[in-house]
Amino acid sequence: MDDERMSDVRFGIDFGGTGIKGAPVDLSTGEFVAKRTRIPTPKESTPQVVAEIFARMLDEHPQVEGPVGVTIPGIIRRGVVGLAPNIHPSWQGVDAGTLLTEALGREVHVVNDADAAGLAEVTLGAARGRTGLVLVTTLGTGIGSAALFDGRLVPNFELGHLEIGNRVAERWAATSVREREELSWEEWAARLTTYYRHLERLFSPDLFVVGGGVSKSSEEFLPLIDIATEIVPAHLKNKAGIVGAALLSAKTARG
Repeated sequence: MDDERMSDVRFGIDFGGTGIKGAPVDLSTGEFVAKRTRIPTPKESTPQVVAEIFARMLDEHPQVEGPVGVTIPGIIRRGVVGLAPNIHPSWQGVDAGTLLTEALGREVHVVNDADAAGLAEVTLGAARGRTGLVLVTTLGTGIGSAALFDGRLVPNFELGHLEIGNRVAERWAATSVREREELSWEEWAARLTTYYRHLERLFSPDLFVVGGGVSKSSEEFLPLIDIATEIVPAHLKNKAGIVGAALLSAKTARG
């Protein structure tokens, strides 16, 4: 790939509780310009151990220069990790942006994983060109969420932890719950209807975008969700975290 084209490429890393995925991303299309790398998240996934994995990923792509974007499954405030129950507890309170920048020898920008997915969808996916309030939800082990107003990200919009009828939403309506309880699509859609109606009452959004791995089966359940707000499947699916992280690194570097 020529130098001019490489200037539009950034490396994105999606760090989760079960896997660490990374790829160089063409910022104009959201496509990976090389095969994605996936490494199982080690049990002792301390910041130092994970930083070494990130470094090995980057070493495989020496042609991709510039800042790096990294998602972290937790609350992120100015680069510092807050509540993050699905990764090693030693991450909590760490200035991840500074630590990773020093460890990797290049500028690193960290972002909540759902916020990265939201940024990807509003820039290159299902919410592109949409104005008003867009809520992006990712249905998986839990329920991640991102809020975007007129295309701008409002960080740390944690809507999976809302209590509905004395139940935490993600413990009742996440994809993992559907699988564990062997719910039919109809049964699960009824729970999702309750969840999304609750969000409608609180926020009156203009659009819901539904992501996560299950979005590839959106035709099975989205038409069964009975709400007034438009609701559509995510376009980028499981690529969204990597793409959003890469986009953030470029946006932040430009200021």
